[in-house]
Amino acid sequence: MKTDAKVVHLTQVAAEQSSPSPVGRLPVALTNVRDKAAQQLRKALQSLFDNADDTLFEMADRATSNTEQNAFFETMRDLRLKRKNIERGFLHKVFDAFAALNQYEIGRAAPLEAVSFDTLTLVQNDELEEAVALEAMVAKVMNHEGVALNHLTTRLNAMVSKKLDDKTNPLGPSLLCEFFLDACSSLGVEIKVKLIILKLFEKYVLADLDQLYAEANQTLVAAGVLPELKTAPAAQRRNPSRPATAADSTMTESAGVANSGYADEGVKEVFGALQELLSQARGTVVPQRNRPADARPISSNDLMRLLSHMQQGVPTQASDDFDLREQLESLLVRASVKTGKTRVVGEVDEDVINLVSMLFEFILDDRTLPDSLKALIARLQIPMLKVAVIDKTFFSRGSHPARRLLNEIASAALGWGDQDDTQRDSLYQKIEQVVQRLLNDFVDDPAIFSELLSDFLAFTGDERRRSELLEQRTRDAEEGSAKAALARREVEQALNERLLGKTLPEVVVRLLQEAWSKVLMLTCLKHGVASAEWQAALATMDELVWSVEPHEDPDARMRLLEVVPGLLKALREGMASAAFDPFSTGDFFNQLEALHVQAFQRFKRSLPDDDVEAEAPVADDSDEQPVLAEQDMPLLELPPEVVDDEPAMVAVVEEIVLLVPGENRLVEPEVSLPDDDEALLQVDNLRVGSWVEFQEDEEHKLRCKLAAVIKPTGKYVFVNRTGMKVLEKTRMGLAVEFRRGAIRLLDDALLFDRALESVIGNLRRLKNT
Repeated sequence: MKTDAKVVHLTQVAAEQSSPSPVGRLPVALTNVRDKAAQQLRKALQSLFDNADDTLFEMADRATSNTEQNAFFETMRDLRLKRKNIERGFLHKVFDAFAALNQYEIGRAAPLEAVSFDTLTLVQNDELEEAVALEAMVAKVMNHEGVALNHLTTRLNAMVSKKLDDKTNPLGPSLLCEFFLDACSSLGVEIKVKLIILKLFEKYVLADLDQLYAEANQTLVAAGVLPELKTAPAAQRRNPSRPATAADSTMTESAGVANSGYADEGVKEVFGALQELLSQARGTVVPQRNRPADARPISSNDLMRLLSHMQQGVPTQASDDFDLREQLESLLVRASVKTGKTRVVGEVDEDVINLVSMLFEFILDDRTLPDSLKALIARLQIPMLKVAVIDKTFFSRGSHPARRLLNEIASAALGWGDQDDTQRDSLYQKIEQVVQRLLNDFVDDPAIFSELLSDFLAFTGDERRRSELLEQRTRDAEEGSAKAALARREVEQALNERLLGKTLPEVVVRLLQEAWSKVLMLTCLKHGVASAEWQAALATMDELVWSVEPHEDPDARMRLLEVVPGLLKALREGMASAAFDPFSTGDFFNQLEALHVQAFQRFKRSLPDDDVEAEAPVADDSDEQPVLAEQDMPLLELPPEVVDDEPAMVAVVEEIVLLVPGENRLVEPEVSLPDDDEALLQVDNLRVGSWVEFQEDEEHKLRCKLAAVIKPTGKYVFVNRTGMKVLEKTRMGLAVEFRRGAIRLLDDALLFDRALESVIGNLRRLKNT
């Protein structure tokens, strides 16, 4: 069974699916609209996921049963693991919808599904609730932004071939909701949780469509598309004199939090729930409070001063021996001796210290973080503690700049290997700069986290674009290599079908194997094996083989006379198209000519004398001569030594194998595992974009990302964080590695969120024991 070479990409769009007709190129103005809209939608989705934890955590805290509570926590984890795939799937849907705008479908009626009264059922309650929620969301957008959307649809209709209305507009609320539901289909949550996620989509995505429609209409007006339509501008949400940046948004969030302070009820509930869990764990994972009767708690401001003093003395290489609580206790003892009164940390601040300590214990034990970077991240414990003392939303708000900074550092470090050169590696140096800046400059203003987050995102964005470019080149090269390998197999099969088991002149075997195989390869790659060009190239090969085989049939002589001129022409043109060496080509044709002349001479010798005389031309007064004589005579006049020299013959007894330079086809046989083997199932669960760690030997580990699965050749291609290919394995080879424990999947979920989830889970288990 033949299959076309196909590479499954991290960024591959669903355009691979067959379409009824080619997709037309979008106008430049419409491409600009699409790209700007995609950028805004991506940011809106990121805000959705950043805040989803807060909402689901609050819902879990208010849950009336353990089952309901567990459902919310499972959804939190599922969203973290699948957020990238959901974002990517949603944006792919948007891009596909735009790509189809100039796609003609002429004469095709909408397919009608067969209807059976036996299959008709009432709409399920869950589906009804979902449909009602979607209708309400769409209606709300249409009530507020109906005019702007209608103008955008009208302008799109003026530019594209497909007739649109507000429901089929790629940026309309109906399709956006549909795209989001499709992207979230892998979550498999119950209707109550699904409705909460839809409300988040409404709050963080649909609520900002006014700005999206305004910018889209403005872009098209600037391009001269129906400028006479007047749309009211969207309300300005930021200073129009300069574009918004990541720092702007995070600083605004920080300012809002600072103004609202700790009075926000949601923050109180979340932090209160954490305090209650901590109280149940005292004496186990959390130290008991044994305070003297005359102990006086220090204020949060005094605690901040002590922490700032400790921050300046954080060792360059923080180790497991560094105990934050022990260091703080030592400072408090000194303060108590100096004032003559026992000083302790307040209860709320003590809970914050315990939570941050537990979080960093998880982080420093996390196997996903490279060991050489754990020392750097460990130095962030005091700055993170200080920001948590100032702002309790640090624990409840996923979009908190300090949390995001820690998560972004961990995400960027996912592909960093311990063997990388820390002195020269730009990522290591950047993380080190961020850590040092916080240790030196962070006193009590959390805005520094927003500034550093913006700068770090810009750095990682540049690195990601470079790595994605190299990764795409790697995929393209592997795809080309796979196509060439498949074409080579086709050519080998064609050659072996025609040559294997035959004894032919050595020059013909060499010509087919060394020269015509290149022509076949080129034809297969350009046109495919189902093309007329491929069949013509095979026919030329068949004619060449037939022309040098011995034939006893007298009719073969006439056929040979007819075939040879066209055969030689086809051979010359084919070898010229494949840029075969002209000197070798000339040598081949000289030897072929001798072979064909010898074939004619054999025919002449085999004829009786009477037949020869009968065939000789008869003198005639007319000027006309038989055509056969004109074709035949020059071919029969060769020196006797050439005619009598028998060509070197070769028997093709082994299969022909075409190798590229440096290739070795001798592959060691792999272990064969049953289809239901657990290791094979682990391989099949690998997804493009997954990070893994290979244990190469006792001392060396290799971190790499699955960049492509090349189905025709069965290769799994892995790249490092720069996008360079570092490894390739077969499906069975990977399964063997899984069986011997040499491969470990790396968890790419957000580090801080995983740490918080682990801490909460441990505290809950202790509470229930």
